[in-house]
Amino acid sequence: MAVDAIGSVLAAQSADVTESRLNQEDFIKLFMTELSFQDPLEPINNREFLAQMAQFANLEQARVTNESMDSLVTLNATAQSLSLLGKQVEATGSTGVSFIGTVTAINFSTGAPVISVKQSDGAVQTDVRLSQVRLVR
Repeated sequence: MAVDAIGSVLAAQSADVTESRLNQEDFIKLFMTELSFQDPLEPINNREFLAQMAQFANLEQARVTNESMDSLVTLNATAQSLSLLGKQVEATGSTGVSFIGTVTAINFSTGAPVISVKQSDGAVQTDVRLSQVRLVR
């Protein structure tokens, strides 16, 4: 999950990421299939089996680490957005025009937090992403 940080220069783009997960059960099925179709004259080497198990364990650990990192990034974005409540910010609107106002609300329904900014003239800019915030006063 991509989450913007305050002052991020990159434009917010949502990319469709297809995740392929191979769990332990899938690995066992794959290994049993490999064993059932192996050449009886050249059975699988124990070292190869251990190497495959080690690779699978490393991949599983990397997947768990990535999920933990995603959770930390989400928590960080949440903390950043909550710290902006009631503060005056300068942000760039969707049209590219900068505006100044006070953060009045935070919406978490879209996955990434978006803020609402009330300007001095009473106009409210909604769905402002954290990457659009340029300055916190």
